[in-house]
Amino acid sequence: MTTRQTLADELTRARNRTLRLVDFDDAELRRQYDPLMSPLVWDLAHIGQQEELWLLRGGDPHRAGLLTPEINDLYDAFVHSRAARVNLPLLPPTDARNYCATVRGKALDRLDALADDHPDAFSYALVISHENQHDETMLQALNLRTGAPLLDRGAGLPAGRAGVAGTSVLVPGGEFVLGVDAVDEPFSLDNERPAHRVDVPAFRIGRVPVTNAEWRQFVDDGGYGQRRWWSEAGWAHRHQAGLTAPLFWNPDGTRTRFGHVEDVPGDEPVQHITFYEAEAYAAWAGARLPTEIEWEKACAWDPDLGARRRFPWGATEPNAALANLGGDALRPAPVGAYPASASAYGAEQMLGDVWEWTSSPLRPWPGFTPMVYRQYSEPFFDGTASGEYRVLRGGSWAVAAGILRPSFRNWDHPIRRQIFSGLRLAWDV
Repeated sequence: MTTRQTLADELTRARNRTLRLVDFDDAELRRQYDPLMSPLVWDLAHIGQQEELWLLRGGDPHRAGLLTPEINDLYDAFVHSRAARVNLPLLPPTDARNYCATVRGKALDRLDALADDHPDAFSYALVISHENQHDETMLQALNLRTGAPLLDRGAGLPAGRAGVAGTSVLVPGGEFVLGVDAVDEPFSLDNERPAHRVDVPAFRIGRVPVTNAEWRQFVDDGGYGQRRWWSEAGWAHRHQAGLTAPLFWNPDGTRTRFGHVEDVPGDEPVQHITFYEAEAYAAWAGARLPTEIEWEKACAWDPDLGARRRFPWGATEPNAALANLGGDALRPAPVGAYPASASAYGAEQMLGDVWEWTSSPLRPWPGFTPMVYRQYSEPFFDGTASGEYRVLRGGSWAVAAGILRPSFRNWDHPIRRQIFSGLRLAWDV
């Protein structure tokens, strides 16, 4: 049963995180660190604007709100590209903070009047997910920032263990239940539904994600210069973008992470790679990327029970002993750091650390029905005007634990790598 207090706590947790990520002076918040990203002050006000839309305006963009229509429209992500947002007459940071606080106060008052498990609880969960997703986006922006670091090096993480990198586990063939329903996961999003049975041939999948040390072997072997490992589109992008290593890797063997220059840890999952790089690495390694259906089976299915697990390891909510989530670490954990996180098949670290590229385009599951926010998934499906996206699974170290599920589907353009993206290999059997 979802209580009002649970939702209120999650709203507060997300807002506290947001405010920590914008706890800088006005000039800093107005900066655009990269054309790929919005100024932080845009994200801040957009978070409040979407909260007002879904919790105070009933999802009706034409209903009068706290902002004038002209100002409200500045925060429409479908109208203004990220590159253009820095030139908009945005709310000053103080006004953006005050606006968010006013909206939050009204939203909590409305929540207090709802019954536990009221249908509108889904809208609150949607707002919580949205704010947490933008917090991850702001971390991406801060990682692209040049200059003296604004953030520290991050919280400590458990040690990894030797002998797991490069190993794999077997997932036998057979049916499993893909996706979820509202009864089991009431706050799941439309593209995760409905649950349905699919038959998957046997395959092997990496026990853990590919590491920096493994990726270094690809670089040293000339993987970026050998056409045979790359798809046609990937090779063209590699040349156009001048790719020679993951983003933030420096020629001297170091990396720059949130402004800190440090050695590249060999036992961490590699991150900041495009789909095309992941695809090329897999080919070089004699493997392939898993489909997202394979990934979800390896993550969530328990063949002994003939049922899904809520999380890879079982029903226990994510915690610091099971997964690297929430953003405090500011980096992935070493592989082997969470042996208790293993799925029924033995795959570890499937939630947290890095988003894992799959070979799958974003498509609706059979029986797809749009949720209250119709533009969340539909405009991005394969075959739509804007649809040329690849699915990523598993979340990253920056994802809030409360919004992540094995069924959660992320997607992005195959050329993106400012995201906290890595890979896990798969093999036919």
